[in-house]
Amino acid sequence: MADRLYLSMEADEVLSGLRFETKLDKAVLARMACSLSMVKDGADVQPSTNFSGGEMRQSSFLGQDGALIRALISQLYGRAEIGEDEFFSNKSIIKNHIDSGCKHLEKMFVEAGRDANKLLARLLETVEFEGRREMAGKGLDIFIGRTVLQNQEVVMELNNTAKHANSHLAIMGKPGVGKTQFLLKILADIRAQSNYQTNFIYFDYKGDVVDNQRFLEVAKCTPYRLLQGGQSLPINPFILPSYDEQTINVSAREKAESFASINSKLGVVQKGALTEAIRAGYAKRAAGDKPYPDFQDIMEIAALMYEEENKKDDSLIEVLRDLSDFDLFWKHGDDTEPMEKISNRTLLIDVHAMPVLKELVAYLVIERLYKEMASLPDSPVEDGRRTIRTILVIDEAHNYLGQKNIFLQRIIREGRSKGVVVFFASQSPNDYQQKFFNFQELLEFAYIFQCEGVSASSIQDILGCSAKTAKDLQTEVARLEPWQVISRSQEKTEEFMKFVAEAFYKNY
Repeated sequence: MADRLYLSMEADEVLSGLRFETKLDKAVLARMACSLSMVKDGADVQPSTNFSGGEMRQSSFLGQDGALIRALISQLYGRAEIGEDEFFSNKSIIKNHIDSGCKHLEKMFVEAGRDANKLLARLLETVEFEGRREMAGKGLDIFIGRTVLQNQEVVMELNNTAKHANSHLAIMGKPGVGKTQFLLKILADIRAQSNYQTNFIYFDYKGDVVDNQRFLEVAKCTPYRLLQGGQSLPINPFILPSYDEQTINVSAREKAESFASINSKLGVVQKGALTEAIRAGYAKRAAGDKPYPDFQDIMEIAALMYEEENKKDDSLIEVLRDLSDFDLFWKHGDDTEPMEKISNRTLLIDVHAMPVLKELVAYLVIERLYKEMASLPDSPVEDGRRTIRTILVIDEAHNYLGQKNIFLQRIIREGRSKGVVVFFASQSPNDYQQKFFNFQELLEFAYIFQCEGVSASSIQDILGCSAKTAKDLQTEVARLEPWQVISRSQEKTEEFMKFVAEAFYKNY
């Protein structure tokens, strides 16, 4: 068995450079490179035939983790026994992964703007998210409070398919009654109980959650503060599963409909112009390694179209100019790569500082999530528990529910089998009474905090209770104390229950 191997010249140069930038030992960096290649290349890593770099001793590389590294390699290659020379030598699995991983490291370092801290953060994210396997059918039983009279524990069995048709949830109440703290507690519990495999995408409309550092730490959540300090979303809404003509045409028309549903000033003419501009944007980028446009492309193309037709700027140009100038989304030339997927990330998108376009940003991200969801296999069910992959969390949802967001509707209708769930937080049960879509019918979990002016019909629809009970509850809902909640009863003999909600700050 060899006690050392020799790196490729390229790998040696990368490790030496990063050692200076990160102040980490060369062997530690080599283990990082090896891990990165195992995630990125898998068992198909290319053999390395360059041995002109520095040496790497086995004792330095393995440290105290020899048994663990050997077990990981055995699992990756599906083999119980791996020979000593094949494990560590100049013609070994580890040699191949170190040399290949260094190429990935160098690319990531450049994309991180040659910032060592950003590189290390991206390394953690890459290995954690890409190397993770779903925990099929794990139960998510969340303690949410105690009943008012009996002081009995209330547990929400979020993904129990035997008891619940879906896992969509709504929390309703006026500001200051505890609904946000209740929501954060539920999300933090879900993250912990799922071993951080259930993700969420949270739209923070007020900006109060993004400042809750404890929640960000507990939930292991990445915040994006739009229009604050030049931060943008590393998401490109124009990425598609394929770039054939039909897929591009359908996507362009959908984008135009999305814009029109948010901005009532966009008529048939503007929708047509936007569709053509988006098609031209894909044509412009077709020959590149990233065959999709950004909003700067679309803005330039649309403005040129208007100029050639001698048309004055209108609401379409205004929206496109804002999207382009505000740098809300990833654009060509950015130092970092756009996210390949958002359905396997936990993101908090803070839109509170945006004077306009809050709803459009949410719409575009929701559209992207739906298209990823549609390509996923059904989520596993084991012992009656369905794996929840990701949760779309929409705060101040009354600002969104009135829009005809076809992608949100599709997620609510189709998300169950894919393990994609929607959580709403809004001010009143009345918000869910929309003529174009029956939100109430598809909300399995509904929690009503204190709110005023609630109609009896919305209470009846939300709780599934009788008309008489709903009428009686109108007054009670308006008089609830902070943290008190009315919800559907977990007992078939009762129409509703009343409990005191748990708060994030008391539990974490």
